[in-house]
Amino acid sequence: MRTSLTLAVSAALVAGTAFGLAPAAQAEEAGTTGASTAAGIRFVDIAGEGGTVLKANVVTPAGAVAGARHPLIVLPTSWAMPQIEYLAQAKQLADSGYVVVSYNSRGFWQSGGEIETAGPKDIADASKVIDWALANTPADPAHIGMAGVSYGAGISLLAAAHDPRIKAVAALSGWADLIESIYSGRTQHLQAAALLGGAGYLTGRPGPELKQILGDFLSSNLAKEGEMIAWGSKRSPATHLDRINANGAAIMLGNAWGDTIFPPNQYADFYERLSGPKRLEFRPGDHATAEATGLFGLPNDTWTSAHRWFDRYLKGADNGIDREQPVQLKSRSTGGYEGYPDWKSVHANQRKFDLGGTQRVWANVDSGANGGITLLSNALDQFLRIPPVVSVPLIPRAFAGVWQSERYDTPQRVRGTVKVHTTVTSTKESGTLVAYLYDVGPLGVGKLVTNAPYTFHDRTPGKAFGVDLELFSTAYDVPAGHRLALVVDTVDPLYIEHNPTGAQLTFSSPSADPSYVSVPLRKE
Repeated sequence: MRTSLTLAVSAALVAGTAFGLAPAAQAEEAGTTGASTAAGIRFVDIAGEGGTVLKANVVTPAGAVAGARHPLIVLPTSWAMPQIEYLAQAKQLADSGYVVVSYNSRGFWQSGGEIETAGPKDIADASKVIDWALANTPADPAHIGMAGVSYGAGISLLAAAHDPRIKAVAALSGWADLIESIYSGRTQHLQAAALLGGAGYLTGRPGPELKQILGDFLSSNLAKEGEMIAWGSKRSPATHLDRINANGAAIMLGNAWGDTIFPPNQYADFYERLSGPKRLEFRPGDHATAEATGLFGLPNDTWTSAHRWFDRYLKGADNGIDREQPVQLKSRSTGGYEGYPDWKSVHANQRKFDLGGTQRVWANVDSGANGGITLLSNALDQFLRIPPVVSVPLIPRAFAGVWQSERYDTPQRVRGTVKVHTTVTSTKESGTLVAYLYDVGPLGVGKLVTNAPYTFHDRTPGKAFGVDLELFSTAYDVPAGHRLALVVDTVDPLYIEHNPTGAQLTFSSPSADPSYVSVPLRKE
């Protein structure tokens, strides 16, 4: 029942994203054809893996000279988006000399097949599209790039592991580790998974494997946990890191601090392990909101960086992007950019505050602290700087543990990944806790800085165990005169919780293993 309900709610949530149209029940079975529209733009059918028809559009530079070759950029569509998603960007790229082929990922809209969720057929499709472009456009086989938002980002990274012809990638709001994205802390990210599932049913044709995985995931079928992890691992670029590094493509990663579908931590970890040319950019916002204005052809920092990245690594332009600090962060508080030589440097300065004493909380009751609503709350933070808030003094201590730092005399510029270490004792063998870090002002109003969930199973009731939890990475400035507060409760609408009825959690700080919060701060 829970699975059906969440899918139904998700379908309603995403109905407005589909331009008011429904996909055809079956994709057209057509050959490789082209129909001319505006100058330089064609809508075509491309035979993907196994002959499956992929609906695509091709944008070529105006006035292209016969026999001349141009660098190629391939753009797989985002999850549930139609093939016109990238037209504005494709036109801009074509105006600067690129051949651009954007195609609707298999299983969605008018493309054939079933949704494979970045499976082997999706990876093979990308190579088939490249083959078609080299045979049917003035594309240069020595200068090929891929880019995409969300689903298109993941497919682009996976394709770079399997097709050495790909020389540059811009993966925006994507994933490197699918498990760490929607199952971090061994906790199902309910709203994210349900939203993706609902959008898939609304705009495409999920295959039997996806239906089974989604059903098991949302119904908390722990007997299938190993199978779900193996399924997600196969679809994770991090699993194929050695092949990506061996192929040597120049990789640009962009994401939002508040991405509730693909949180930033997993992208940062993946970035550190890349050995070729690389760049990492984090900005305020939620899933795909940092790139959204660029899809309408408006000025957009993320797409500007992507264009510069391709100019450097596909055209060989000396535009300086390779000499800039490769890690670029935009603060949620100031809006300014900061450059770092690597992700480790972001965490160079750590400050701790203790989680002293013992606090016992009842599970299954929402304390009022929560991470907001997928796509909405962090978009409000991005555009209006209004994150989720809570009155810290009014949080009921029976249902949440609360610890506060001293009041800071100077601004505290939080940068990177906050880490929590504590000791937990549960009255039940399973349970879920969610940790929130708040910026607390003089009146006790807490603004959410970051959060993350943690779930445990098969623990001995009454026996203490240590918990180490990384909260989602962020960049946030705590004003002078404020303090930080850690709040831990057991219920959040973003996640599926596993607290049995009547469960209690006790948080303690043994002298031999003190509990603490470690906060990474920017060096002045």
